[in-house]
Amino acid sequence: MDKALIAATLKKVKDNSPKRNFKQSLDLIMNLKGIDLKKPEHQVNIFVTFQYGTGKDVSVCALVDSDLASKAREACDETITIDQFERFKSKAEAKKLANKYDFFIAQSSIMPKVATVFGRYLGPKGKMPNPKIGSVLTPASNIKQLYDQLKRTVLLVTKNEPTIKCRIGNEDTKDDEAIDNILAVYNSVAQKLPNDKQNIKSVILKLTMGPSFVIGSEEGIEANAEKKQESKPRKKGK
Repeated sequence: MDKALIAATLKKVKDNSPKRNFKQSLDLIMNLKGIDLKKPEHQVNIFVTFQYGTGKDVSVCALVDSDLASKAREACDETITIDQFERFKSKAEAKKLANKYDFFIAQSSIMPKVATVFGRYLGPKGKMPNPKIGSVLTPASNIKQLYDQLKRTVLLVTKNEPTIKCRIGNEDTKDDEAIDNILAVYNSVAQKLPNDKQNIKSVILKLTMGPSFVIGSEEGIEANAEKKQESKPRKKGK
């Protein structure tokens, strides 16, 4: 994907999105084609760690035994030790915790207990500690380094439709940083698809409350939709 096209589209997004009384997120939407989500090899479920952050305040909770508790407390937003798991047998407490944090990390030696107590709540949200991103800890793990990495990490997943949506910055993100994040998503997803970039139908950028623009297109999606509507012949009355 050409950086100049991305930069031009970013400019359109920012120029055509009115200012709001909150900081809008910069979102990317990838529409896919020629894939069958019933086939596991066509599904996308990957983590991507950006070089730059997305402007979102990402939070991390650690689930550990006593020997890692001190290191976890120094780095993470909350640390829950195995002797505190009992209170999360309450469905309400467990669901509340699952909704509260973006990522969960856990000590490898207590993963069976983590799965038993939290699995049904974290699993469907894609928040179970995952060795793919280093969030299953060993005594040698650098928890502070992992915490900093997770704050720049996003989960890209196709759920019930051939579309991937994620935040890649906010309205104040520098263009070169946003472009780097966009390319990281684009290239990571392309590598997971059966026919690489041929399975990517379109890539769209938008701010939270602004119009959507396809990278490489001259006009916003809304404008194109209006033109198509106008071009339809009107039905004659009886």
